[in-house]
Amino acid sequence: MADTFPRQYARTQRLTLGDPRDVSVSADGQRVVFARSRGGDDRVNCLWVVDLDTGEERLVADPTELLATASADDHDLPPEEHARRERLREGAGGITSYAVDRESTLAAFALAGQLFVTDLADGSSRHVAVDSSAFDPRLSPDGGSLAFVKGSELWVTNLDGLSRMVVGEPGSPDTVTWGSADFVAAEEMHRYRGYWWSPDGTAIATCRVDNGPVQVWHISNPADPASPPNVVRYPAAGTANPDVTLHLCPVGGLDGHERERVEVEWDRRTFPYLAQVHWTTHGLTIMVQSRDQRDLQVRLVDTADGSTTLLWADNDEQWVELVPDTGMLVADATLVTCADRGGTRRLIINGEPVSPKGIQVRGVVSASDDRVIVTGNPIDDATVQHVYRWSSDGFEALTDGLGVNAAAAGGDTVVIRSTTLDEPGAIWRLPSGDRLRSDAELPLVRPRVTLSVSRDQSLATGVLLPHDHDGSPLPVLLDPYGGPHAQRVLRSHAAFLSSQWFADQGFAVVVADGRGTPGRGSNFERSVHNDLATGVLDDQITALHDAAERHPEIDLGRVAIRGWSFGGYLAALAVLKRPDVFHAAIAGAPVTEWRLYDTHYTERYLGDPNKQPEVYDANSLLPLADQLTRPLLLIHGLADDNVVAAHSLQLSSALLAAGRPHEVLPLVGVTHMTPQEVVAENLLLHQLDFLRRSLKLSTVAHDE
Repeated sequence: MADTFPRQYARTQRLTLGDPRDVSVSADGQRVVFARSRGGDDRVNCLWVVDLDTGEERLVADPTELLATASADDHDLPPEEHARRERLREGAGGITSYAVDRESTLAAFALAGQLFVTDLADGSSRHVAVDSSAFDPRLSPDGGSLAFVKGSELWVTNLDGLSRMVVGEPGSPDTVTWGSADFVAAEEMHRYRGYWWSPDGTAIATCRVDNGPVQVWHISNPADPASPPNVVRYPAAGTANPDVTLHLCPVGGLDGHERERVEVEWDRRTFPYLAQVHWTTHGLTIMVQSRDQRDLQVRLVDTADGSTTLLWADNDEQWVELVPDTGMLVADATLVTCADRGGTRRLIINGEPVSPKGIQVRGVVSASDDRVIVTGNPIDDATVQHVYRWSSDGFEALTDGLGVNAAAAGGDTVVIRSTTLDEPGAIWRLPSGDRLRSDAELPLVRPRVTLSVSRDQSLATGVLLPHDHDGSPLPVLLDPYGGPHAQRVLRSHAAFLSSQWFADQGFAVVVADGRGTPGRGSNFERSVHNDLATGVLDDQITALHDAAERHPEIDLGRVAIRGWSFGGYLAALAVLKRPDVFHAAIAGAPVTEWRLYDTHYTERYLGDPNKQPEVYDANSLLPLADQLTRPLLLIHGLADDNVVAAHSLQLSSALLAAGRPHEVLPLVGVTHMTPQEVVAENLLLHQLDFLRRSLKLSTVAHDE
């Protein structure tokens, strides 16, 4: 069967398989460790090492061989590992994460609930014999012990797997877990782990999560009425969050007897969110945030008695943005944080901004005693991203040009990942100039995109036309995300692959990043406070009209919009509120009623629904149901535990009650992502068919 782009896009997981991923650099800067599958359609990631002295690339762990030795199957994942991968939007298999010791001589990872430790020097691996259902293994800094989570307990074992210590509560309610991140921490705070080794390996700081206060929801499988529903604890806006505490647990002789643990103390009533934990040789710090997210503190923990002292505080009238991997001590009394100052997000060292006002810092790559590596972009151009280094010599750019760059760092070594509009795929470049090999497939489409900004310089927009188009009028497809924390308009070839495929089916595709999307500074991001609907929709219309002025091919009489998650909300909003502009919409996994979405995300933008219900009413799609006059396709995975299917079902019910025809496509067994090959392929084709029917288009000869 001839390959087509929808089939390739699904088979290769959006052209990501075979590409180096999870890249890390050893503390001495001499080794680069990464995962990569053996081909562009191979989902099983192996572990690889490059020795920078020789440039030699070595395969050090092959899951297929290791699982055969352990008599396990890669599909047999513990439910906690399934949940972790869902929060990370992880669709691949094999080694999808690993942890190294302090010197990066050993790497630990879990496969099908079994634990393995690989020697990165000689490539030998050992199966650490523990009961199945283990996940998130992490080596002690000296590599002598291995911690992991099994069910609701945190375990520590020697590498022989014989002696273990358990951190847990025998007889405690089944709502209590140790060592795991709670839902909102993993989904919204970028904190995917729940425990941290001390630098000397004598103790572990571990989260205790009690989900008892959180309401119970049931996610059933209507396709199999005999199967019991999946019971989840979902902290929806305005309802109770889990009770999260942090405890210091001594690691003794691993003789099976639990040592006395100490609870870390802070004002949890005022600051219930535990956003970050860092334990460096200079101290254990925690970053905590208030429920309304307007206040944030970094506190130093006394590891003897669990008391804490304030190191740094931040406040914002709307919200304080969390920046991953900040709030750590890297030298005596040297604290690394990020905060919005003067309209841009700045790198803050000991309370003082050290990055220029013109750079929007996006994240911290690494921090050591004498340097900090960050990513960011010029405040007036979020389509690019660069890598910067701060040291006593100042703040300097390590990359330039028109591309999107990321990095991994260790010691004096910085490894750069670069993507551009002109070339497919990503390039990981070593300090020598050599590249990490990529086995990803080349895409069957090549984006033909023109980037521009609106007249007021606020909106970045990409327009894609069919290849070899003759200039005749084209129906339009807007293809946005359009909301906080995600961009679509980037100088990256991969960012526009699916958009170009739609363009090649006979559309002018318009992709725009409006108010609330990241990279453009504090005011731009915070312009959606208390209103996630008005500004973001207005910006899509502005981008559409600006594009029509630049591209006379655009036919404003045939305009459709599609999106997923927030983009799905925006697509449905568009046809409900502005049928004069939008003639059809595809809403995938849309948030239709913000009271059904989680606390940390929703309350950041819309506040507490118990205190300002009118804000939630104004942002809900349900009251707009009787306004639908255009074709609308709702798509939702019935197993989605993030944006639950109730969002689409409640909107569908309201539409039906109002007598408004629409279409619903339920995806059986599908979560918030669609990694299943047959689902992902046919989902694109189904959307194309809907657009053609809704806009009354004839079939074109570009279905590739």
